[in-house]
Amino acid sequence: MYLRPATIEEALDRLGAGALLLAGGTDVMVGADETRLRGDVVDISRLSELRGISRSGEAFRIGGATTWSEIARAELPPAFATLQAAAREVGAIQIQNRGTVAGNLCNASPAADGAPALLALDACVELVSRRGARRIPLASFLTGPRRTQRAADEILSAVVCPAPPATMRSAFLKLGARRYLVISIVMVAVALDIEAETVRAARVVVGACSPVAMRVGAAERRLAGLPARAGLGDALRPQDFGALTPIDDLRASADYRRAAALTLARRAAELCLQGESGGAI
Repeated sequence: MYLRPATIEEALDRLGAGALLLAGGTDVMVGADETRLRGDVVDISRLSELRGISRSGEAFRIGGATTWSEIARAELPPAFATLQAAAREVGAIQIQNRGTVAGNLCNASPAADGAPALLALDACVELVSRRGARRIPLASFLTGPRRTQRAADEILSAVVCPAPPATMRSAFLKLGARRYLVISIVMVAVALDIEAETVRAARVVVGACSPVAMRVGAAERRLAGLPARAGLGDALRPQDFGALTPIDDLRASADYRRAAALTLARRAAELCLQGESGGAI
């Protein structure tokens, strides 16, 4: 049965064993088969309380049903450049107009374009159910390929990012087999907090090289404290990315992915210095 509730309370009432949540539907329809669509489908795409981007106090709130096109067009601080660059690389414009941030995260693909950028922004997810609301760091929410901590009776209502320092800059790079409309081979999001021409703090996140996108602590520590000048990315070393566990598949070998992660991280660090957001290459 197809259900389209008018309020989040009604949506929560409709959720039950086997019910499938649908927002943009871009991932659901690609994988649709008799088994997946056998139960009720609860369409939350018209719930206005799940849409939009706002700032409250020291945090930015992105509604779970906010589309990638809306994120790409929003007026956000420079630190969000990595997220907006990722938003422009989620499929074609038609997918960006329909696909949602919550759907991208709940689908939990290792190659989900939104995850690295949101991890670089230190995001957490907000989940609501009839039992109440809870927040979980995004790094903990994603537990493996196609697996998250969302319970069957929960809706990912929002992604919440701490307000970044005004001195933070970020960039996103995506490598695929071609320039457009492609599943990522490797993605990298880098955020640098630069003050007095020095990297005060760094966040380096790699996607599609492990079961979930992951921050690379060794690379972050390598960059922190260095002068913020051209050639910064060259400080990164292959051993900094030793925690990655890429796989061999039809798109690339594990060795290629590991090498590409290093190259993209170096380039993304340079883009941060230049005030550029990056994109697909």
